[in-house]
Amino acid sequence: MHADCLKCFLSQAGKLLHEYDVPDTIAGNIRNRFMLFIDNHQDISAPEAACLMHRLIKKATCTEDPYQKAKSDYNELLLQLEDEIRSIIRASDDPFQMALRYALAGNIIDFGPQKPFDVLKALSEAAFKEPYIDHSLELKRELKNASMVLYLGDNAGEIVLDKLFIETINHPNLYFAVRGSNILNDVTMEDADRVGLKKIASVISNGYDAPSTLVNKCSLEFRKIYEGADIIISKGQGNLEGLIDTCDKKIFFLLMVKCNVIAERVEVKEKNVVVLYNQILLYPSGPVH
Repeated sequence: MHADCLKCFLSQAGKLLHEYDVPDTIAGNIRNRFMLFIDNHQDISAPEAACLMHRLIKKATCTEDPYQKAKSDYNELLLQLEDEIRSIIRASDDPFQMALRYALAGNIIDFGPQKPFDVLKALSEAAFKEPYIDHSLELKRELKNASMVLYLGDNAGEIVLDKLFIETINHPNLYFAVRGSNILNDVTMEDADRVGLKKIASVISNGYDAPSTLVNKCSLEFRKIYEGADIIISKGQGNLEGLIDTCDKKIFFLLMVKCNVIAERVEVKEKNVVVLYNQILLYPSGPVH
């Protein structure tokens, strides 16, 4: 695991434990247990490490969802803006591209990276912000040819904009995957219910509580849909971390780059948005068919 990821986890945990008034002795014990585990599992992935850290935090804070209020607040904020953004999308010359840009802008809502963000500013700029890497034409083509689509959700609040993009895609057989349990501000079944995603997609749980999609850890139900999907739309850095080395599926990564680790991996600067087709990333001479 990258050293910067470790620093991010420790900062994230320290802030959360402080907010919940966890005594210093207990907070120190959590840090020591986490560091001992990392020392003994040097090859652990960042999403798996985050999973462990947040299980420890849940136990220490005696809460199953430490980010419940923040998630609810962002769901409500974006629901208030939903109709206005939908009108902008429908009035645009290219609703697919416009909806995609808003979905990308929504990925700024993330409590993992310890950096401030301004979602209203990101939304105000969304219509004019072109992806630094843009494989959206390939995405549109693959959607037309796909009999089943799997859309991997990322964060609460953001999912309102995913919903608008999914409405615009208008695919008859699209599944939307949420996390199996609470982790950070990642989307759960409760969030999907709140924003009305079940009205436009088949919503499923991936059955695991990592802030990512770790297929070998996910439920059998999820894996069947994952294997059956012709293309996968993957939102956010966490899902990218879990799937970036996957070569046997067609995956489109939609995200805002929020840290130098991911920036270096996809060769863009922080704060850029990308629509990255994994088959082009893996096979620059041409994607598989």
